Amino acid sequence: MLQILCDHLDFVAINKPHDLLVHRTSIAKDVQECALQLLRDQLGHPVYPVHRLDRKTGGVLLFGKSRKALTLISNQFQSQSVQKSYLAIVRGFTDPKGIIDYPLKNESGKIQEAITHYWTLAKTELNYPSAHYMTSRYSLVHLLPHTGRMHQLRKHMAHILHPIVADRPYGCNKQNKIFKEKFGMTTMLLHASKLTFAWEGATIEIYANLQAEFKRMLDTLKLPIDLIDPVKFKKL
Repeated sequence: MLQILCDHLDFVAINKPHDLLVHRTSIAKDVQECALQLLRDQLGHPVYPVHRLDRKTGGVLLFGKSRKALTLISNQFQSQSVQKSYLAIVRGFTDPKGIIDYPLKNESGKIQEAITHYWTLAKTELNYPSAHYMTSRYSLVHLLPHTGRMHQLRKHMAHILHPIVADRPYGCNKQNKIFKEKFGMTTMLLHASKLTFAWEGATIEIYANLQAEFKRMLDTLKLPIDLIDPVKFKKL
C-alpha cells in the first residue's frame, strides 16, 4: 500500500518510494508496477499525475482526481509558483548556502534557465579513503529549485562538484561504489520533502517523511536526523 499524505476532494498526494516509476515508460519496459497504477487500484478511481519524480527519488508526489484539477495545478507548476523542497546527501563539504544559476539542455537540445538554491544542514566525515584524500566527506543539504528542469537538482549538484550520493549517471562512481560495498546501499539519497501550492484561496503544504533507507544512511553517516523535521525547515 502506498502511503497517502493528503487525500483531498480534488487531489491526492503520496510518499513515493525510491525506485518506483511514476508511470509506465518505453525506457523501462520490464517494470510491472508504477505509482499511477498502484494508486489508482488502491483508491478505486482514476488519478492523473501533476508532476514527475525521478524513479530513484522518493517523497511527495501529487495527483489530480480529475482532469480539471490536473490542469489547474499543472498551470501552477508551469508558472513556477509551486514551491518544491528537497533533502539530499551529497559528496564533500558544501558552502553554508548558495545559488546555482546554470542553464540546462532539455531533451530537444534547447538551453533553458535553471536556478537552484541550497542550504547546508549538517556535515560529516568518515575514515574511508576517497580518491586522493584520507577521509570521505558528506553534507546534508536542503534544496529549493526555482525552475523545474529534467534532472535539475542532480545536474546542478554535480555541476558544483557535490554530486548526490548514489546518483547515476551524474554522480561519483567511486563514492557510489563505497556506499554499495560498505553499506549495501544503492538508493539515490534525494527526497522530495515538501510541496506548497495554492488551491481555492488557501495555501496547501504537504510534507513527506524520509523513508527507511535514507534514515539508515543518516544514522550510518552520523548526520543528525532532528535537523530534517519538516516543521524545523527554515522559512524561505
